[in-house]
Amino acid sequence: MSRIRLGVNIDHVATIRNARGGLAPDPVRAAQIASEAGADGITAHLREDRRHIIDDDIGRLIDTIALPINMEMAATEEMLAIALKHRPHAACIVPERREEVTTEGGLNAAGQHNHLKPLISRLRDAGIRVSLFIEPDPRQIEAAVSLGVPVVEFHTGRYAHSEGEALTIELARIADAAALAVKNGIEPHAGHGLTFDNVTPIAAIPQIAELNIGHFLIGEAIFDGLAPVVRRMRQLMDEAR
Repeated sequence: MSRIRLGVNIDHVATIRNARGGLAPDPVRAAQIASEAGADGITAHLREDRRHIIDDDIGRLIDTIALPINMEMAATEEMLAIALKHRPHAACIVPERREEVTTEGGLNAAGQHNHLKPLISRLRDAGIRVSLFIEPDPRQIEAAVSLGVPVVEFHTGRYAHSEGEALTIELARIADAAALAVKNGIEPHAGHGLTFDNVTPIAAIPQIAELNIGHFLIGEAIFDGLAPVVRRMRQLMDEAR
């Protein structure tokens, strides 16, 4: 079974910085620490309201960090222009609503095909690897195939908040979706709400190539330090495989 990659999302280092203003704590420093501790990539979500990551962070991450940078972005002309300017390794298109606290579900790729198609084409033409943050649903995977993206990232929020039989159902839904994605030539990733306690069953799904984890790692880092926390998550993922 192949090694699963860990993408560390450093958004909430910037959230703490922005709560008071100024330069500290620096999300780029967090990315450097995560890199040294075993992360395989760095994820940053540049939201339209700039509530955490800001434009300068994206540029500094790409200029400073040797790992692949995955820029999460809404499907807007503004975000497209920023992605084309900085050319991150990857761009993950996510749904975004101003009033939400965090991303609350997957992108409706099936319902936004005509809007997404030209945006995806422009990102792909710039050499940016495009992914779609979607629910683990066959209809959305079918849309991803139609849109020609090489990667999908499954929203694991429902799994993370489930218990008992519902948890078993959600895990099976993600596993089935991962198998369907691979069958259609798409690399499946997963993320949202993953912790030390619930990551193992997701990491054990053989088709899933990457997990993107942020809020939990940054929260645990307050108590134990970022490097040990990233190393622990890396260990759990490796043990699952």
